[in-house]
Formats: sequence, structure tokens, C-alpha cells
Amino acid sequence: MKNKVDCAVIMAAGTSSRFAPLSYEKPKALIEVRGEVLIERQIRQLKEAGVPEIVVVTGYKSEQFSYLREKLGVTLVHNAEYLVRNNNSSIRAAETYLRNAYVCSADNYFTENPFESEVDGAYYAAEYAEGQTAEWCMTEDADGFVDSVTVGGRDAWYMLGHTFWDEEFSRRFKAILGEIYDRPETAGLLWESIYAAHLDELKMKIRKYAPGVIFEFDTLDELRQFDPSYADDARSPILRACAEELGVRERDLVDLKSVKGADFAAAGFTFTAKGKRYAYDYADKSIKEC
Repeated sequence: MKNKVDCAVIMAAGTSSRFAPLSYEKPKALIEVRGEVLIERQIRQLKEAGVPEIVVVTGYKSEQFSYLREKLGVTLVHNAEYLVRNNNSSIRAAETYLRNAYVCSADNYFTENPFESEVDGAYYAAEYAEGQTAEWCMTEDADGFVDSVTVGGRDAWYMLGHTFWDEEFSRRFKAILGEIYDRPETAGLLWESIYAAHLDELKMKIRKYAPGVIFEFDTLDELRQFDPSYADDARSPILRACAEELGVRERDLVDLKSVKGADFAAAGFTFTAKGKRYAYDYADKSIKEC
């Protein structure tokens, strides 16, 4: 029996610190990829599929998402715990909307619209990895339900992209989350970790996609591979200033890695330019050779 989709929850609360320095300047969901703002593209695809209500869970730089209310008619929900908890807090913040709902990440780019107005049952989108991978890998039982989730694997289907929660899955997950939410060890968990620990109760299948449909950019280097316009113009005043100070092109600034401060907030990033390693400090706007 098909489930009529009544909502989509897009999680956009995180700091995405690995996407330095662009995510320091604006939320990753609001960057432009191939001429479209990431989250706007996803919202439009959901609307084209006939999803009637779209909820965006914000946290980091939440004020920058405000325009989406008027422009695209979405509901904004603020996750006040985004700095002290993992994405299970975004699920909690939006739990009243979770029935037959898509649960999405704001930073995914879909080359084809993967959304539908009716869905058979709960699933997690996946792509196949040939050989070794560090991604979250899934196996399925004889009935097609996920029966194991491991971080890392070989020749396996791995989690990538959106999920769909039917009403039964939503009800059971919210009940489990409610029972464990206040435990200290829960704060740092991804919702996927909670799901993986309760596979016997939370029935979900794998929705298998061919390569080239779902993209996720964890770093600027990955984005540059997908959208070459970022090679010499990352739309980042910080990178532009770094290139000018070092006398190089932006494309020469590679292997960017976030640096966390004592309070776990982003403190800066490191990068390589012309064979040398440098560190940029957000506070004093300085570049130092490592």
C-alpha cells in the first residue's frame, strides 16, 4: 500500500565546519552550485513532486534562511541545540511534522528529482561502492529490510542522500528518541546511529540509485570537481584574500581542512599552496606557514 507523502523535513542546522572556509561565511545549504542555491533546488524538486508541506530545521546562522518563508513558502523550525547535540536534535525539533515524511539533508544535490507524492514504505537512499569504503554500509535480509549497518565496508550499498519515514517508522523512532534523549551519551549521536541500534524495531528498506544521481560535498575540493566554476572563484572573501596575499590563484589553494577551537567551534582552516602548508586563523585573519 502506498503512503501519501504529507511533509518533508530538511535538516539545515549544522555548522558544516569541514566545508571551510565557505561554511564559516554562510551555511553550506545556501551556497550556489551550477547556478542554483542548494536548498532552493531541493525545495523546488520536492514541490514539483507534489509534497504539500516543507519544513526547514535551522540552527547555525539561522537568520540567513529567513527569506525562504516568503520566496518558497516553507516552514522554518529552529533547533536551539545544534551546537551541543548531533542531528538527533533536529529530528526532535521537527518531530510534530514527522508522519509520512521525507527526511533530507540540506546539502544534497540531485541531478534527477528523486521525490514522489506516494511511497511504498520507509527507505534510505543508497549508492553502491565497489571495493573498500569508509561510508555507512547496509545489508538487507530476504524481505529487503536493512539488517545491518556498519561504518566502513566493502562492495556494499552505503547511505547517501534522502530518506523516507512512513507513519509507523516515524511513530517508533520518535518513541525511542523520547526514551533516550536526555541520556548524556545520546547528545553526540547521529539519528542514523540510533536507527542502527534498533533495526529490529525500525523497519526500513534500501532505495538503490545509480552513480551520478545523488551528490554530497563535504569539502570545497569535492565541490570544485562537480562545479569547476569554484576553481578560481569560490565566492569567498577569505579565500580571495589568501590567494592575493600569497600571490597565487584560488585554484592553487587545495586540501582545505577545518581547525576546531577549544569550544569545538571553527577556529580556522589549513590548506596547501604551491607545495607549502598554511593555516588561516578566523579571529585575527592571519596566514601562517605550518
